[in-house]
Amino acid sequence: MTENVWTRWPSPEALGRVGISRPRRLLGWGARILMAAVLLWSTFRSSHVHLWGAFGGAVGVVVVAAAGWGFFRTTFAHRLAPSLGLFAVLLGVAAAAQAGGFHVPALVIWCACAIAALERLPLAAATPLTGVALTAFVLANDDRWLTTAVTAAGLALAGYVLRLDAEARGNAQRLLAQERAARVAEAESVALGERARIAREIHDVLAHSLSAQLVHLEAARLLIERGAERDQILERVVAARGMARDGLEETRQALSALRGELTPLEDFLSRLVAATDGAEVTVSGDRRPLPAEASQAVRRVAQEALTNVRKHAPGAKVRLRLDYGEHQVMLDVRDSGGPPGDLSGAGGGYGLLGMRERAELLGGSLEAGPREEGFVVTLKVPV
Repeated sequence: MTENVWTRWPSPEALGRVGISRPRRLLGWGARILMAAVLLWSTFRSSHVHLWGAFGGAVGVVVVAAAGWGFFRTTFAHRLAPSLGLFAVLLGVAAAAQAGGFHVPALVIWCACAIAALERLPLAAATPLTGVALTAFVLANDDRWLTTAVTAAGLALAGYVLRLDAEARGNAQRLLAQERAARVAEAESVALGERARIAREIHDVLAHSLSAQLVHLEAARLLIERGAERDQILERVVAARGMARDGLEETRQALSALRGELTPLEDFLSRLVAATDGAEVTVSGDRRPLPAEASQAVRRVAQEALTNVRKHAPGAKVRLRLDYGEHQVMLDVRDSGGPPGDLSGAGGGYGLLGMRERAELLGGSLEAGPREEGFVVTLKVPV
Protein backbone atom coordinates (compact mmCIF):
# COMPACT_ATOMS: atom_id res chain seq x y z
CA MET A 1 0.00 0.00 0.00
CA THR A 2 1.45 3.36 -1.08
CA GLU A 3 1.55 6.07 1.58
CA ASN A 4 -0.25 9.32 0.78
CA VAL A 5 2.34 11.92 -0.20
CA TRP A 6 0.24 14.72 1.32
CA THR A 7 0.02 13.19 4.78
CA ARG A 8 3.51 11.63 4.85
CA TRP A 9 6.07 13.16 7.16
CA PRO A 10 9.66 13.55 6.04
CA SER A 11 11.57 10.60 7.52
CA PRO A 12 13.56 11.01 10.77
CA GLU A 13 16.69 10.44 8.69
CA ALA A 14 15.70 13.41 6.52
CA LEU A 15 14.94 15.65 9.49
CA GLY A 16 18.02 14.61 11.48
CA ARG A 17 21.62 15.66 11.17
CA VAL A 18 23.10 12.30 10.20
CA GLY A 19 24.57 12.38 6.73
CA ILE A 20 24.97 16.15 6.60
CA SER A 21 28.51 17.11 5.67
CA ARG A 22 30.56 19.37 7.91
CA PRO A 23 30.50 22.32 5.46
CA ARG A 24 26.72 22.12 5.24
CA ARG A 25 26.38 22.00 9.03
CA LEU A 26 28.62 25.03 9.32
CA LEU A 27 26.56 26.81 6.65
CA GLY A 28 23.35 26.00 8.50
CA TRP A 29 24.68 27.32 11.79
CA GLY A 30 25.98 30.40 10.01
CA ALA A 31 22.52 31.09 8.60
CA ARG A 32 20.93 30.72 12.04
CA ILE A 33 23.48 33.02 13.65
CA LEU A 34 23.00 35.56 10.86
CA MET A 35 19.23 35.49 11.30
CA ALA A 36 19.59 35.97 15.07
CA ALA A 37 22.00 38.84 14.49
CA VAL A 38 19.59 40.49 12.06
CA LEU A 39 16.77 40.18 14.55
CA LEU A 40 18.82 41.64 17.38
CA TRP A 41 20.30 44.39 15.23
CA SER A 42 16.94 45.40 13.83
CA THR A 43 15.40 45.37 17.30
CA PHE A 44 17.90 47.73 18.91
CA ARG A 45 18.48 49.86 15.80
CA SER A 46 14.98 51.23 15.66
CA SER A 47 15.33 54.82 16.99
CA HIS A 48 11.64 55.20 17.74
CA VAL A 49 11.64 52.24 20.09
CA HIS A 50 12.00 53.21 23.75
CA LEU A 51 13.68 51.14 26.46
CA TRP A 52 10.67 49.00 27.21
CA GLY A 53 10.16 48.38 23.51
CA ALA A 54 13.76 47.24 23.18
CA PHE A 55 13.28 44.93 26.14
CA GLY A 56 10.15 43.52 24.57
CA GLY A 57 12.02 43.00 21.31
CA ALA A 58 14.76 41.11 23.13
CA VAL A 59 12.15 38.93 24.81
CA GLY A 60 10.61 38.31 21.40
CA VAL A 61 13.98 37.15 20.05
CA VAL A 62 14.29 34.68 22.94
CA VAL A 63 10.73 33.43 22.35
CA VAL A 64 11.44 32.98 18.63
CA ALA A 65 14.63 31.03 19.39
CA ALA A 66 12.85 28.77 21.91
CA ALA A 67 9.83 28.23 19.67
CA GLY A 68 12.05 27.51 16.67
CA TRP A 69 14.07 24.95 18.62
CA GLY A 70 10.87 23.32 19.86
CA PHE A 71 9.46 23.26 16.34
CA PHE A 72 12.54 21.43 15.08
CA ARG A 73 12.25 18.87 17.90
CA THR A 74 8.52 18.20 17.55
CA THR A 75 8.72 17.84 13.77
CA PHE A 76 11.61 15.40 14.19
CA ALA A 77 9.36 13.36 16.50
CA HIS A 78 6.44 13.64 13.99
CA ARG A 79 4.16 15.30 16.53
CA LEU A 80 1.73 17.40 14.52
CA ALA A 81 -0.28 19.23 17.20
CA PRO A 82 2.75 20.63 19.15
CA SER A 83 4.38 21.55 15.84
CA LEU A 84 1.32 23.51 14.72
CA GLY A 85 1.13 25.23 18.11
CA LEU A 86 4.77 26.34 18.00
CA PHE A 87 4.34 27.46 14.39
CA ALA A 88 1.37 29.59 15.47
CA VAL A 89 3.56 31.11 18.22
CA LEU A 90 6.17 32.09 15.63
CA LEU A 91 3.54 33.65 13.37
CA GLY A 92 2.07 35.53 16.35
CA VAL A 93 5.48 36.88 17.37
CA ALA A 94 6.06 38.06 13.80
CA ALA A 95 2.65 39.81 13.75
CA ALA A 96 3.39 41.44 17.12
CA ALA A 97 6.80 42.56 15.85
CA GLN A 98 5.20 44.11 12.77
CA ALA A 99 2.64 45.91 14.90
CA GLY A 100 5.34 47.13 17.26
CA GLY A 101 7.39 48.65 14.48
CA PHE A 102 9.96 45.88 14.13
CA HIS A 103 9.45 45.51 10.40
CA VAL A 104 12.62 43.60 9.39
CA PRO A 105 12.42 40.98 12.18
CA ALA A 106 8.79 40.26 11.24
CA LEU A 107 9.72 39.71 7.59
CA VAL A 108 12.63 37.44 8.57
CA ILE A 109 10.41 35.32 10.82
CA TRP A 110 7.71 34.95 8.16
CA CYS A 111 10.28 33.91 5.56
CA ALA A 112 11.86 31.37 7.91
CA CYS A 113 8.43 29.98 8.82
CA ALA A 114 7.48 29.53 5.16
CA ILE A 115 10.67 27.61 4.39
CA ALA A 116 10.62 25.50 7.59
CA ALA A 117 6.99 24.46 7.10
CA LEU A 118 7.62 23.13 3.60
CA GLU A 119 10.83 21.42 4.68
CA ARG A 120 9.64 19.67 7.85
CA LEU A 121 5.83 19.23 7.89
CA PRO A 122 3.48 16.99 5.88
CA LEU A 123 2.47 18.78 2.71
CA ALA A 124 -1.21 18.81 3.76
CA ALA A 125 -0.25 20.99 6.75
CA ALA A 126 2.76 22.73 5.22
CA THR A 127 0.94 24.15 2.19
CA PRO A 128 -1.66 26.29 4.04
CA LEU A 129 0.86 27.34 6.72
CA THR A 130 3.34 28.41 4.08
CA GLY A 131 0.53 30.27 2.34
CA VAL A 132 -0.29 32.15 5.55
CA ALA A 133 3.35 33.07 6.19
CA LEU A 134 3.96 34.22 2.61
CA THR A 135 0.69 36.20 2.54
CA ALA A 136 1.76 38.03 5.66
CA PHE A 137 5.16 38.65 4.08
CA VAL A 138 3.60 40.03 0.89
CA LEU A 139 1.21 42.32 2.79
CA ALA A 140 3.92 43.66 5.09
CA ASN A 141 6.67 44.09 2.50
CA ASP A 142 6.85 47.60 1.04
CA ASP A 143 8.88 46.70 -2.05
CA ARG A 144 7.45 46.73 -5.56
CA TRP A 145 4.81 44.09 -6.09
CA LEU A 146 6.84 42.21 -8.74
CA THR A 147 9.86 42.00 -6.46
CA THR A 148 7.67 40.86 -3.58
CA ALA A 149 5.95 38.18 -5.72
CA VAL A 150 9.25 36.84 -7.03
CA THR A 151 10.67 36.75 -3.50
CA ALA A 152 7.62 34.86 -2.20
CA ALA A 153 7.80 32.35 -5.06
CA GLY A 154 11.55 31.91 -4.44
CA LEU A 155 10.93 31.23 -0.75
CA ALA A 156 8.31 28.59 -1.54
CA LEU A 157 10.63 26.97 -4.08
CA ALA A 158 13.55 27.06 -1.64
CA GLY A 159 11.49 25.33 1.05
CA TYR A 160 10.37 22.57 -1.34
CA VAL A 161 13.89 22.07 -2.71
CA LEU A 162 15.22 21.74 0.83
CA ARG A 163 12.48 19.17 1.50
CA LEU A 164 13.45 17.12 -1.56
CA ASP A 165 17.13 17.35 -0.61
CA ALA A 166 16.40 16.20 2.94
CA GLU A 167 14.29 13.27 1.71
CA ALA A 168 17.03 12.24 -0.72
CA ARG A 169 19.55 12.34 2.12
CA GLY A 170 17.18 10.32 4.32
CA ASN A 171 16.72 7.70 1.60
CA ALA A 172 20.48 7.46 1.22
CA GLN A 173 20.86 6.96 4.97
CA ARG A 174 18.22 4.23 5.02
CA LEU A 175 19.83 2.46 2.06
CA LEU A 176 23.20 2.70 3.78
CA ALA A 177 21.77 1.25 6.99
CA GLN A 178 20.10 -1.57 5.03
CA GLU A 179 23.34 -2.30 3.21
CA ARG A 180 25.25 -2.44 6.48
CA ALA A 181 22.62 -4.75 7.97
CA ALA A 182 22.77 -6.93 4.86
CA ARG A 183 26.55 -7.12 5.12
CA VAL A 184 26.33 -8.12 8.77
CA ALA A 185 23.73 -10.77 7.95
CA GLU A 186 25.85 -12.00 5.05
CA ALA A 187 28.92 -12.22 7.28
CA GLU A 188 26.93 -14.17 9.87
CA SER A 189 25.59 -16.47 7.15
CA VAL A 190 29.08 -17.06 5.78
CA ALA A 191 30.36 -17.81 9.28
CA LEU A 192 27.53 -20.26 9.93
CA GLY A 193 28.11 -21.89 6.54
CA GLU A 194 31.81 -22.21 7.26
CA ARG A 195 31.09 -23.77 10.63
CA ALA A 196 28.69 -26.25 9.04
CA ARG A 197 31.25 -27.01 6.36
CA ILE A 198 33.99 -27.67 8.92
CA ALA A 199 31.65 -29.78 11.05
CA ARG A 200 30.58 -31.83 8.01
CA GLU A 201 34.18 -32.33 6.93
CA ILE A 202 35.36 -33.44 10.37
CA HIS A 203 32.32 -35.72 10.67
CA ASP A 204 33.10 -37.42 7.37
CA VAL A 205 36.80 -37.83 8.21
CA LEU A 206 36.07 -39.30 11.62
CA ALA A 207 33.26 -41.49 10.29
CA HIS A 208 35.61 -43.01 7.71
CA SER A 209 38.44 -43.42 10.21
CA LEU A 210 36.27 -45.02 12.87
CA SER A 211 34.64 -47.30 10.32
CA ALA A 212 38.04 -48.50 9.16
CA GLN A 213 39.17 -49.06 12.74
CA LEU A 214 35.99 -51.01 13.43
CA VAL A 215 36.78 -53.31 10.53
CA HIS A 216 40.15 -54.26 12.03
CA LEU A 217 38.91 -54.46 15.60
CA GLU A 218 36.03 -56.69 14.53
CA ALA A 219 38.51 -58.88 12.69
CA ALA A 220 40.65 -59.06 15.84
CA ARG A 221 37.58 -60.09 17.88
CA LEU A 222 36.77 -62.88 15.44
CA LEU A 223 40.37 -64.09 15.52
CA ILE A 224 40.31 -64.18 19.32
CA GLU A 225 37.05 -66.17 19.30
CA ARG A 226 38.60 -68.66 16.89
CA GLY A 227 41.75 -68.99 18.97
CA ALA A 228 44.05 -67.59 16.29
CA GLU A 229 47.74 -67.00 16.73
CA ARG A 230 48.87 -64.02 18.78
CA ASP A 231 50.70 -62.48 15.83
CA GLN A 232 47.53 -62.48 13.70
CA ILE A 233 45.56 -60.75 16.43
CA LEU A 234 48.34 -58.27 17.06
CA GLU A 235 48.48 -57.46 13.36
CA ARG A 236 44.83 -56.43 13.39
CA VAL A 237 45.19 -54.35 16.55
CA VAL A 238 48.25 -52.60 15.16
CA ALA A 239 46.32 -51.91 11.95
CA ALA A 240 43.45 -50.40 13.98
CA ARG A 241 45.94 -48.22 15.83
CA GLY A 242 47.38 -47.11 12.49
CA MET A 243 43.89 -46.24 11.30
CA ALA A 244 43.37 -44.10 14.40
CA ARG A 245 46.67 -42.33 13.74
CA ASP A 246 45.77 -41.87 10.08
CA GLY A 247 42.38 -40.52 11.11
CA LEU A 248 43.98 -37.80 13.18
CA GLU A 249 46.29 -36.95 10.30
CA GLU A 250 43.36 -36.82 7.89
CA THR A 251 41.56 -34.49 10.28
CA ARG A 252 44.52 -32.13 10.18
CA GLN A 253 44.65 -32.43 6.39
CA ALA A 254 40.93 -31.72 6.14
CA LEU A 255 41.35 -28.51 8.13
CA SER A 256 44.28 -27.57 5.92
CA ALA A 257 42.17 -28.33 2.85
CA LEU A 258 39.43 -26.04 4.12
CA ARG A 259 42.06 -23.30 4.21
CA GLY A 260 42.92 -24.02 0.57
CA GLU A 261 46.01 -26.17 1.21
CA LEU A 262 44.91 -29.12 -0.92
CA THR A 263 47.24 -31.70 -2.44
CA PRO A 264 46.45 -32.63 -6.07
CA LEU A 265 43.46 -34.95 -6.26
CA GLU A 266 45.22 -37.38 -8.60
CA ASP A 267 48.11 -37.80 -6.15
CA PHE A 268 45.70 -38.43 -3.31
CA LEU A 269 43.87 -41.16 -5.25
CA SER A 270 47.16 -42.73 -6.31
CA ARG A 271 48.31 -42.98 -2.69
CA LEU A 272 44.92 -44.32 -1.68
CA VAL A 273 44.94 -47.20 -4.17
CA ALA A 274 48.60 -47.92 -3.44
CA ALA A 275 47.60 -48.79 0.12
CA THR A 276 44.83 -51.13 -1.12
CA ASP A 277 45.67 -54.49 -2.68
CA GLY A 278 44.16 -55.04 -6.09
CA ALA A 279 43.12 -51.42 -6.68
CA GLU A 280 43.94 -49.19 -9.62
CA VAL A 281 42.99 -45.68 -10.70
CA THR A 282 42.59 -44.01 -14.10
CA VAL A 283 42.07 -40.31 -14.85
CA SER A 284 40.43 -38.93 -17.98
CA GLY A 285 39.52 -35.48 -19.26
CA ASP A 286 41.32 -32.18 -18.89
CA ARG A 287 42.84 -32.09 -15.42
CA ARG A 288 42.24 -28.85 -13.51
CA PRO A 289 42.02 -27.65 -9.91
CA LEU A 290 38.63 -28.22 -8.29
CA PRO A 291 36.83 -26.16 -5.64
CA ALA A 292 37.76 -27.28 -2.14
CA GLU A 293 34.38 -28.84 -1.31
CA ALA A 294 34.13 -30.70 -4.63
CA SER A 295 37.65 -32.07 -4.19
CA GLN A 296 36.92 -33.13 -0.63
CA ALA A 297 33.72 -34.88 -1.71
CA VAL A 298 35.65 -36.95 -4.27
CA ARG A 299 38.28 -37.88 -1.69
CA ARG A 300 35.78 -38.93 0.97
CA VAL A 301 33.71 -41.01 -1.45
CA ALA A 302 36.83 -42.80 -2.67
CA GLN A 303 37.88 -43.57 0.91
CA GLU A 304 34.41 -44.76 1.90
CA ALA A 305 34.05 -46.94 -1.19
CA LEU A 306 37.40 -48.68 -0.58
CA THR A 307 36.54 -49.20 3.09
CA ASN A 308 33.27 -50.85 2.06
CA VAL A 309 35.14 -53.14 -0.36
CA ARG A 310 37.48 -54.27 2.42
CA LYS A 311 34.48 -54.81 4.66
CA HIS A 312 32.03 -56.53 2.32
CA ALA A 313 34.19 -58.04 -0.45
CA PRO A 314 37.74 -58.56 0.82
CA GLY A 315 40.16 -59.50 -1.90
CA ALA A 316 38.03 -58.04 -4.72
CA LYS A 317 39.66 -56.05 -7.50
CA VAL A 318 38.77 -52.36 -7.45
CA ARG A 319 38.85 -49.87 -10.31
CA LEU A 320 38.61 -46.14 -9.66
CA ARG A 321 37.96 -43.82 -12.58
CA LEU A 322 38.11 -40.04 -12.24
CA ASP A 323 36.65 -38.15 -15.19
CA TYR A 324 36.95 -34.38 -15.63
CA GLY A 325 33.92 -33.28 -17.64
CA GLU A 326 33.18 -29.82 -18.98
CA HIS A 327 30.77 -28.92 -16.18
CA GLN A 328 31.21 -31.71 -13.67
CA VAL A 329 33.67 -34.18 -12.23
CA MET A 330 32.73 -37.86 -11.90
CA LEU A 331 34.23 -40.56 -9.71
CA ASP A 332 33.32 -44.16 -10.51
CA VAL A 333 34.40 -46.92 -8.10
CA ARG A 334 33.74 -50.56 -9.13
CA ASP A 335 34.76 -53.79 -7.49
CA SER A 336 34.81 -57.28 -8.98
CA GLY A 337 32.63 -58.68 -6.24
CA GLY A 338 33.11 -61.88 -4.29
CA PRO A 339 31.86 -63.74 -1.26
CA PRO A 340 30.98 -61.48 1.70
CA GLY A 341 33.64 -61.26 4.35
CA ASP A 342 33.35 -61.92 8.03
CA LEU A 343 33.14 -58.15 8.62
CA SER A 344 30.16 -57.46 6.36
CA GLY A 345 27.97 -56.77 9.39
CA ALA A 346 30.40 -54.31 10.98
CA GLY A 347 29.59 -50.61 10.99
CA GLY A 348 26.35 -48.70 10.96
CA GLY A 349 25.99 -48.35 7.19
CA TYR A 350 25.75 -44.54 7.24
CA GLY A 351 28.93 -43.78 5.27
CA LEU A 352 27.44 -43.65 1.78
CA LEU A 353 24.33 -41.92 3.12
CA GLY A 354 26.54 -39.12 4.43
CA MET A 355 28.38 -38.98 1.10
CA ARG A 356 25.07 -38.73 -0.76
CA GLU A 357 23.99 -35.82 1.47
CA ARG A 358 27.33 -34.11 0.85
CA ALA A 359 26.94 -34.51 -2.93
CA GLU A 360 23.39 -33.14 -2.86
CA LEU A 361 24.52 -30.10 -0.86
CA LEU A 362 26.95 -29.37 -3.71
CA GLY A 363 24.23 -29.79 -6.33
CA GLY A 364 25.51 -33.21 -7.40
CA SER A 365 24.43 -36.82 -6.95
CA LEU A 366 25.71 -40.15 -5.67
CA GLU A 367 24.46 -43.53 -6.84
CA ALA A 368 25.48 -46.76 -5.18
CA GLY A 369 24.28 -50.30 -5.69
CA PRO A 370 25.11 -53.82 -6.91
CA ARG A 371 25.73 -54.55 -10.58
CA GLU A 372 26.32 -57.72 -12.54
CA GLU A 373 29.85 -57.83 -11.19
CA GLY A 374 30.28 -56.44 -7.72
CA PHE A 375 29.25 -53.07 -6.35
CA VAL A 376 29.40 -49.64 -8.04
CA VAL A 377 29.58 -46.18 -6.49
CA THR A 378 29.24 -43.19 -8.84
CA LEU A 379 29.66 -39.62 -7.68
CA LYS A 380 28.90 -36.58 -9.86
CA VAL A 381 29.67 -33.08 -8.66
CA PRO A 382 29.21 -29.87 -10.71
CA VAL A 383 32.29 -27.66 -10.98
